[in-house]
Amino acid sequence: MSILTPRDVPLGGLRAMTVRRTLPHRQRSTIGAWCFVDHYGPDEVELSGGMNLGPHPHTGLQTVTWLFQGEVEHRDSVGSVQLIEPGQVNLMTAGTGIAHAEHSTGRVPVMHGVQLWVALADKDRHIPPFFEHHIAPRATIGDAQLIVFVGSLTGDTETVTAPTTTFTPLLGAEITAPAGSTFTIPVNTTFEHGILVDSGSVEVNGELAEKDQLAYVEPGIDSLTLTIGDEPARLLLLGGTPFEEELVMWWNFIGRSHDEIVEFRNQWQEDVVLEGNPEGIFGSVEHGGSVIPAPEMPHVQLRPRKLPRP
Repeated sequence: MSILTPRDVPLGGLRAMTVRRTLPHRQRSTIGAWCFVDHYGPDEVELSGGMNLGPHPHTGLQTVTWLFQGEVEHRDSVGSVQLIEPGQVNLMTAGTGIAHAEHSTGRVPVMHGVQLWVALADKDRHIPPFFEHHIAPRATIGDAQLIVFVGSLTGDTETVTAPTTTFTPLLGAEITAPAGSTFTIPVNTTFEHGILVDSGSVEVNGELAEKDQLAYVEPGIDSLTLTIGDEPARLLLLGGTPFEEELVMWWNFIGRSHDEIVEFRNQWQEDVVLEGNPEGIFGSVEHGGSVIPAPEMPHVQLRPRKLPRP
């Protein structure tokens, strides 16, 4: 087991919302197919500006939006317009390419949640893009409350399964538990797991993880025993079978080579930013704001993100 500590990353422009990024991490690129974890808030929207992301592209991945507090409007280039609130999940499958925009509505004063990415395997990453929105099912284990937004978990009386579409075996769940409680969650022995601490602290199979840290647990165990510290805790449990493919990740794109990323960037800039081809792979988003141009490519060859497995 290891503990990953986040780094602060600003998103947006002058009133950038700062997020705490734990994946990708220098110690680990993926947990299952989860390849990106941004943790933000609680932020007062009036002071921080909240979430204010104009149209931007994605390829080769799924985005998963999960809120603890707040309200966000999603718009994308396949025509989706969807509000999301806590207890609901937005899952957008980029496939060959999609563009979307996300904005706080301002009706809820606090923004707090996570933005997650799932890498698509090579056999799946060329599918057409699509979007889905679901209410996440709930269960209990002892004194802990579970909300499962990806995959399945077994509670005290039943197994609950989220209706979200996945392409590799995955798990994503929010866990809330009172101070001093201990409970054991049965898990798939083929999965590796990450436990992100949003509030409080937790011992995971005897090892302490504190606020904003992510505890990584290797495959091969059939349960996670969680002991909550002196304050109530909220945790995010992520899991999946180890993702064995090499990924090239840059900006909002996931590909398999430097040249492929260059081509994605060129298509975004030429088709969308310069308005050269509204029928290109990224389409267009019905949105009043400006699209986000891609950064300049680095002056080095992009290399795959893959770390040796234990």
